[in-house]
Amino acid sequence: MKRERIEEIAEILDKRGKMTLEQLEEVFPHVSQMTLRRDLFQLEEDGRIIRIRGGAMSVKEVQKVSGEAYTKKTTINTDAKIVIAQKAAALIDEGSCVFIDGGTTAMYLSKEMPDLNCHIFTNGIAVAMELAQKKHVNITVVGGQLMKDNLSTSSPAARAYFDSTNFEIAIVSATAFTPEEGFSCNSQIESDLLRDVFKKARQVYMMLDSSKIGKINPYTFARIEDIDVLITDDHFPKECKELFEKRNIVVM
Repeated sequence: MKRERIEEIAEILDKRGKMTLEQLEEVFPHVSQMTLRRDLFQLEEDGRIIRIRGGAMSVKEVQKVSGEAYTKKTTINTDAKIVIAQKAAALIDEGSCVFIDGGTTAMYLSKEMPDLNCHIFTNGIAVAMELAQKKHVNITVVGGQLMKDNLSTSSPAARAYFDSTNFEIAIVSATAFTPEEGFSCNSQIESDLLRDVFKKARQVYMMLDSSKIGKINPYTFARIEDIDVLITDDHFPKECKELFEKRNIVVM
């Protein structure tokens, strides 16, 4: 019975794309919310859905715009990414201009963001598509070469685009971090773009889940001193937190 219900939930989510917990309760009126939550946890472990705030999204829905590599990343360290995204979303104010990168944590941020009258610049295709569902958010997609593994774009022309645009805050993420090598990523062209973003922004918020610590990617785009706020999860090591705080960086 339990397995049949879980399969039915998966099939419904595949058809609808995504649903809230309240919508699932309407479909299964005799099943408790706690049981439905456990079912969603099981489906996420099976790699068939992605839990989002207040509900869930089918992996197939993400694959429509993202492809397998990006979708796989969205299912890793989901709890940490949601926590970080919720913290970052609370920092975006009405009327602000913000750059958001194209990483999977940024995609969760785009889901968690309130529907404010603000302007978002992004080089993330999936991020832009998620934000497009919000009525009041103005979105500008920075063009260029598409990097298929993370569905983001970058090019020298995109970097030049920033010469005539303004944003107060940059909210970005890194795929790797060590105190010695700083924040790094897998693409040189993306690294170049992010360095330009850092120069433009008045405040830089770095989203970094604890699983990225101790890893090194080929291209460093920032050092500890280049950021103003570090947004992380509850498992972030105490010694690393102290390292940032000694540099007067706020750790959330």
